[in-house]
Amino acid sequence: MYMTKKWFTVVLLLCLAAGSRAQQSVQFSQYIFNGLSINPAYAGYKDVLHLNAAFRQQWTGIEGAPRTASVSLDGPLNRGAKDANVGLGVQAMMDNLGPQSAISLYASYSYRIRLDEEDTRRLCLGLGVGATQYGLSGKDLVYLDNGDRIIPDGSAKSTAPDARVGIYFYTPSLYIGVSALDLFSKYSSSGYKWRGYTYESIRRKQHVYLTAGYMFPVNDKIYLKPSVLFKTDFAGPAGLDATLMMHIDELLWIGGSYRTNLSVFNKKSVVSNTSLDKANAASAILEYYISPKFRVGYSYDYSMNKLAGVQSGSHELSIGLLFNSKLFSTSNPRYF
Repeated sequence: MYMTKKWFTVVLLLCLAAGSRAQQSVQFSQYIFNGLSINPAYAGYKDVLHLNAAFRQQWTGIEGAPRTASVSLDGPLNRGAKDANVGLGVQAMMDNLGPQSAISLYASYSYRIRLDEEDTRRLCLGLGVGATQYGLSGKDLVYLDNGDRIIPDGSAKSTAPDARVGIYFYTPSLYIGVSALDLFSKYSSSGYKWRGYTYESIRRKQHVYLTAGYMFPVNDKIYLKPSVLFKTDFAGPAGLDATLMMHIDELLWIGGSYRTNLSVFNKKSVVSNTSLDKANAASAILEYYISPKFRVGYSYDYSMNKLAGVQSGSHELSIGLLFNSKLFSTSNPRYF
């Protein structure tokens, strides 16, 4: 037998022993400023070279709580050319959850179809390919019985190929996106073994994302942008983020979001409505443009479920950098 340092990892190992099917995909409260992380068709959207980085510490105060970091770079191919219809991107991501980890690298390709002569509307078709290295660390566990070989002494790692696809449509005031991530995950379970034991729950499960947003002008200086993100793995509870941001004088985004769980597919693996915490978290979000090319952002999540009393919320930092561009100076501003 074995025990863990904190109750969080105990719960995780119970899921492992019970054959939990997979962990959830990574989560960012500032997803509206990190489009490439959920849709490969986003590559090249801003029409300039765009660097984005984000770090998220979830459930502060709980040892082993999720920590996620992401760095991406994307832009158009042959910018300025009449036939510049291709966007390219690359993204590296690290996700730690207790003794398990996932390190990913993706390359994204987006074919961006012009829908008008002014180039203010495009339909983008995206494909991402890459690989994820999954790991399970036995060093984070404390054993009660010597010689227990269920968990590795050091680290067990397995690398698997992966792919993602997406569609992204935008105008100066509207965007709609649909994407599917971790497409190969369910075909790679044979690699997650150590001494005959299978750890399928360390790999991510296939997810489908639906995103949409719209810009409403209040006056010449202020715009409102409501947006939604819906994600599901078609097995567990689906997630819904509803966000409202205010854009002030091309310098500041301020707003918040509400995250909830939905039982929409009525699967056996979904907990009953009596035990499912529908309210998940509320977030406060602030984004500031230090210059027309440089953005910094911060968000704080307050948990509204049973974890509220045992942790101090979630923190997320992000930065965005544009090269050779002023974001809001064209007739087709890149608000998304």
